[in-house]
Amino acid sequence: MSGGAPTGAASASVKSDKIADRTWQMLHAPLLPTLLRLATPNVIGLFATTVVIGYDGYILGRLGADALAGVALVFPLSMLMLQMSAGGIGGAVTAAVARALGAGRGDDANRLAQHALLIAAVLAALFSAVLLGLGRSVYGAMGGRGAALASALAYSNLLFGGAIVVWLGNVLAAVVRGSGNMLLPSLLMLGQALAHLLLCPLLVFGWGPVAGLGVAGAAVSTLCTTALGAVWMAAHLLRRDGAVQLHAARWQLRMDLLRNILRVGAPASMSPVLSNGAIAVATAFIGSFGTAALAGYGVAARLEYIMVPIAFGFGTALTAMVATNMGAGQPDRALRATWTGGAVVTAITGTIGGAAAIAPGLWMNHFTTDPAVIAFGAAYLRIVGGCYGLMGLGLALFFASQGAGRMFWPLAGSVARLVLVTLGGWVCVHLLHSAAEGFFAVVAASLAVYALIIAGAIRLGSWAR
Repeated sequence: MSGGAPTGAASASVKSDKIADRTWQMLHAPLLPTLLRLATPNVIGLFATTVVIGYDGYILGRLGADALAGVALVFPLSMLMLQMSAGGIGGAVTAAVARALGAGRGDDANRLAQHALLIAAVLAALFSAVLLGLGRSVYGAMGGRGAALASALAYSNLLFGGAIVVWLGNVLAAVVRGSGNMLLPSLLMLGQALAHLLLCPLLVFGWGPVAGLGVAGAAVSTLCTTALGAVWMAAHLLRRDGAVQLHAARWQLRMDLLRNILRVGAPASMSPVLSNGAIAVATAFIGSFGTAALAGYGVAARLEYIMVPIAFGFGTALTAMVATNMGAGQPDRALRATWTGGAVVTAITGTIGGAAAIAPGLWMNHFTTDPAVIAFGAAYLRIVGGCYGLMGLGLALFFASQGAGRMFWPLAGSVARLVLVTLGGWVCVHLLHSAAEGFFAVVAASLAVYALIIAGAIRLGSWAR
């Protein structure tokens, strides 16, 4: 019959042509339109994540300053897990799969997906073991006391007890992005966010026969909605007509494929460890100013974390574009894509940060009415918000460096940021006994140093070595 839908071999041919077209566009189509086409679904999906970050702060803020302070203690570690699973290891998986497909090695792409799930399971178990066993000591060292510490543990024990859900969901999404399909992970993120908006307040406050769980309810909601997305992603990758197929090759441990992921993923994961380490150190220093200061910083820092999903939206597209072009022997195009994407992210994050610096109340007033909390957070945003554009640039270049397989200088930038916050914070708080604004200036400088080290290294030709 003519005019009907393609079936059998014809259907497979149509699917193959669609996959080949995605790769061709990354290799040959105009850069900015291609980057925007790839990034737009990510940005839309990650906008939903951005809403969730702010929404959680709003919901938990209804429980009082102790709840906000407690979740502020957990936030650097929860974001570390998110950034490692979606950005560090996840970005390395995207890059490895994209390079394999760009070089025409489809079977390796399938096997890389299998090995990525093994890595996710191991690292999830490590997160669960450490934070279930040492959570009280960790949050106590960061300044948690009394009711704030109790809130931190209630949230943390549930979230990290289900770490496997977060890791599998993000790594499966990374595999799909490596195939050039940015739409499906983004649609699922949007669906997860909408479900969380409904489920979170129900579990936090309770309603009817459902008993409220307090701060723990937000963690349960996160795990439930993430699990739904992970199941859907796994079903997609088990299809027999996909660019990457989990079942296409019999499982067999191959060290070369593990190294392919980990040679980029290990240093890439160290970067968020160091970046969130800098935030954890900052949290500890700010804890010395009291619970209101800790709560105010926790609210203000949520805006900083919102920069990460924005950079991630463009960054994952950059990872795929750079990796595909490097795999195809087109390093000059990979560099042009990097600077184009970096400029776009800088403009977006710089605009948001500038607005927060000029009018911090636009952000702070949505989360609390406590004047001490608002004043402390506003002071932070007035000083640090102006550097959010540079922070966005550094994050975009970090993702591009994953695609290139060159992670030394992004790691060096993260080390410099941590060292500056640690030493500068100690001098300000313990040696000079300065006001909090002095420490905020150190945090702002650390963001600038992070971005300039990575940008300078790429500009001076570090990818050619």
